[in-house]
Amino acid sequence: MTQPSAVSLVHLGCARNLIDSELMLARFAEAGLAISGDDRGVDAVVLNTCSFIGPAREESESAMRDLIARKESGEIRAVVVAGCMVQRYARDLEKRFPEIDLFSEISDYSALATSLGTLLEGGEVDRYIASERPGEEREGSRLLATPRSYAYLRISHGCDHTCSFCAIPGIRGPHRSKGIEGVVAEARDLIRGGVSELMLVAEDSTAWGREHGDDLSSLVRALADINLTNEDLDAGADPDFGLRLMYAYPNKFPGGVLDLMREHPRVLPYLDIPVQHIASGVLKSMRRAGNGDVVRRTLDHVREAVPGVTLRSTLLVGFPGETEKDAADLVDFVHDYELGRMGVFTYSPEEGTTGYDLPNRVPAAEAERRRRAVLEARDAVLAKDQARYVGKDVEVLVDEIHETRVVGHTVRDAPEVDPFAIIEGVQVAVGSRLPMRVSEVDDEFNLIGTLSEHQA
Repeated sequence: MTQPSAVSLVHLGCARNLIDSELMLARFAEAGLAISGDDRGVDAVVLNTCSFIGPAREESESAMRDLIARKESGEIRAVVVAGCMVQRYARDLEKRFPEIDLFSEISDYSALATSLGTLLEGGEVDRYIASERPGEEREGSRLLATPRSYAYLRISHGCDHTCSFCAIPGIRGPHRSKGIEGVVAEARDLIRGGVSELMLVAEDSTAWGREHGDDLSSLVRALADINLTNEDLDAGADPDFGLRLMYAYPNKFPGGVLDLMREHPRVLPYLDIPVQHIASGVLKSMRRAGNGDVVRRTLDHVREAVPGVTLRSTLLVGFPGETEKDAADLVDFVHDYELGRMGVFTYSPEEGTTGYDLPNRVPAAEAERRRRAVLEARDAVLAKDQARYVGKDVEVLVDEIHETRVVGHTVRDAPEVDPFAIIEGVQVAVGSRLPMRVSEVDDEFNLIGTLSEHQA
């Protein structure tokens, strides 16, 4: 019996891109290809690219060249490049990299799976796969790359904002909300499969439903109110599953979501709300709606509406025209609002954006100095915040198992981007919830501890 061709996937980029990678893997399996977690000893390697900013493009191109070298050495038979970079640069990549066998734009990836199978069987295929971006319909099944404890749930595609630094609308297209029935059905399948936490993601989560006269609170409530049957529970569904909201644009934020965070046990009191900056002049140049006062009022409102809420954000420094005072105000803002969970990036001029040709660019070295200053402020806040939990008990959702410890996260931390919680001297299954007595905070601000006494 002929062995199926073996395929491995290399993933680059964000959580939304990871969902695309999981969709690709499922389509490959459905097409009869063997999926390998090791990119050695396979027939083909698929690279899912990122093209958000300059360093991401450089990483993607470097990975392409490495795979081409492996093909030329005979280590692999075929190289496939898919995702954001293909969508952004289209056939230009096809011309620049003639050694690559297949290119695929963002899609449901069924055509990619079919073409790859044909290619590996020795058939002829078109090198470039152009197809319509996904819309309101439910996406297909996925082979999850996350542990059983959590999974990402995409609620919409694309973005209608015109932020002058961002190329995403050109890559992912305009905003399209996924249908509520399809999102709920996908969530139920994930929960039935044993996922304990759903991370709601989109280019702009806040915009869900807006084009249909609805708002995000309708979807969050429908997800939180999923009624699990005995059959679901017997299959491994967690009745205490949680919903975590990521990538919520700060303007026109639907207040009903905050009510659910405060009142519904399944809606975690955590909000990722990328504000980008606090200086009104910079926000205006960025083409962000509102100004610094609006940002402050939004965060104040969130904290008043949801006592104890954890806020995560993203900041962009070194934007053209940013002054030293603007940068200093940003540092003060981090301290004043005690923002210890955040990503901080320096501006990357992106072709096709309105910010590309703006004057008064900040020198790269100065932009990096400002980024480090914001990070120092963030770390000071985070160190103080985490220290408050030493000697106290916190609940940990287990994500990884090691020989003498387990690694997970608390309700205050999103997996992959926030600090970990590490419980020493215990072995349990991924997806377990354990009470941990915090004994210390390590150099990376992770909580370290042991099983609480009443549970030990």
